Amino acid sequence: MPLNLQNVKLVMSAGFPEQFPCDSMPQIAFSGRSNVGKSSLINTLLGRKSLARVSGAPGKTITANFYNIDNQLYLVDLPGYGFAKRPDAEKEKWGVLMEAYFHENPNLKLVVQLIDLKVGPTKDDDSMLKWLCDTRTPYIIAATKADKCNATDRKKYYDLLCEDQMVLEGTHVIAFSSLKGEGRDEVWHHIRRMAQV
Repeated sequence: MPLNLQNVKLVMSAGFPEQFPCDSMPQIAFSGRSNVGKSSLINTLLGRKSLARVSGAPGKTITANFYNIDNQLYLVDLPGYGFAKRPDAEKEKWGVLMEAYFHENPNLKLVVQLIDLKVGPTKDDDSMLKWLCDTRTPYIIAATKADKCNATDRKKYYDLLCEDQMVLEGTHVIAFSSLKGEGRDEVWHHIRRMAQV
């Protein structure tokens, strides 16, 4: 059954684990450091300009945002990590929320791990990739802001990312540009396959 991307709504901004939806719809989570482009990527996937909110300050909002897509699946915008200047209490809240989301969630079918193509994996990204590998959580990598690189640098950075020791061999790495829509169809292909929609 085709997805109607006009039938999309934000149903929950969960700041606490008990607020997570209780139904059995498949979930596709979007993970990455603050300001890597999660909201922009989700907006591009959905053909919207401002459905997913772009935060002006890294780590400002510690909520998991659940978008109901045509009553067939959730796209889940997870709060960004790597916000070193945030208070310890907020970092702790982030940790509790993420621990509960990943460890108590049988509906999670795929993680779209966002990494800035030019910057490459940060230490926080490496920690996330290691966790995904250790727990055998299915994931793909969206290498964001691909349009900011010239052709030569882009190939160099893409190859370095694919060969990074923390990236599981065989992982799908997709060059993505929210500005140009590049990679949109490929990301959707993996989402549909894993969510079986």
